[in-house]
Amino acid sequence: MFVPMVNDAKKIRIAILDLYEGHPNQGMRCLREIISQWSEYNNLDTEFDEYDVRLKNTAPDMTYDIYIASGGPGSPLESRYTDWEKTFFIWLNEVERWNDNPANQQKKYVFFICHSFQLICRHYNIGLVTKRKSTAFGIFPVHMLEDAADEPIFNGLRDPFYSVDSRDYQVIQPNHSILEKMGASILCIEKDRPHVPYERAVMGVRFNDYMIGTQFHPEADAVGMTMYFQTEEKKKTVIENHGEDKWKSMIEHLNDPDKIMWTYNHILPNFLNKAVEQFQEVLV
Repeated sequence: MFVPMVNDAKKIRIAILDLYEGHPNQGMRCLREIISQWSEYNNLDTEFDEYDVRLKNTAPDMTYDIYIASGGPGSPLESRYTDWEKTFFIWLNEVERWNDNPANQQKKYVFFICHSFQLICRHYNIGLVTKRKSTAFGIFPVHMLEDAADEPIFNGLRDPFYSVDSRDYQVIQPNHSILEKMGASILCIEKDRPHVPYERAVMGVRFNDYMIGTQFHPEADAVGMTMYFQTEEKKKTVIENHGEDKWKSMIEHLNDPDKIMWTYNHILPNFLNKAVEQFQEVLV
């Protein structure tokens, strides 16, 4: 793991935008733990605050260095014009204005996860956000595209790598002309399924130099997900909808260190490392 050389006087401030709307989840716990582990490993002075965007209609200001927007339940289409979504996009516009201002040498870095990723794709109109025919639920391979080769957030990942997927919606049919105009690039797509006539979903996008997002959950860890999938309710749901073999396969994947824990240990830590490079001191 990269060890940044950061000015001792600089406190790294991180804001987590919580889009879970009060629903029980593992995502927020995982984000807290990743930040804490990364901070301790790199001996950084770090603090983070959480903003309950959907329930409290609140968003962070520009005093933070790094922002992570979580996943969440429900439709990324039906929240149009709600107060909380307006607040969310006002925050996004403020980040864009900050980063576009050449007077601001220290930029704001943002990572979008699943639900917030879908909102951003809809906002920029870089693809069709639509309901899936069936829920994507489990641990799946993610396949990198050409632009992922030079993506620092994907450093150390294998192709394909594995991720936790839990969504009823998807981003498909990318608008390449808008992507090109933005300077954005698609980094990865979901597994190839030649036996079904459905398009593969866009699973990761580099929006610009400072903003990136994934439709999967890079924060998911083996401990939390194993507990989650072994609850009687969730186990029953998986078996009823996907069969017992699917449930057993998911548990096996969770216990494989080369699967989701490899993703957990690379993507968000890489993002955090990249974000703090701007505070690096040149040692003479």
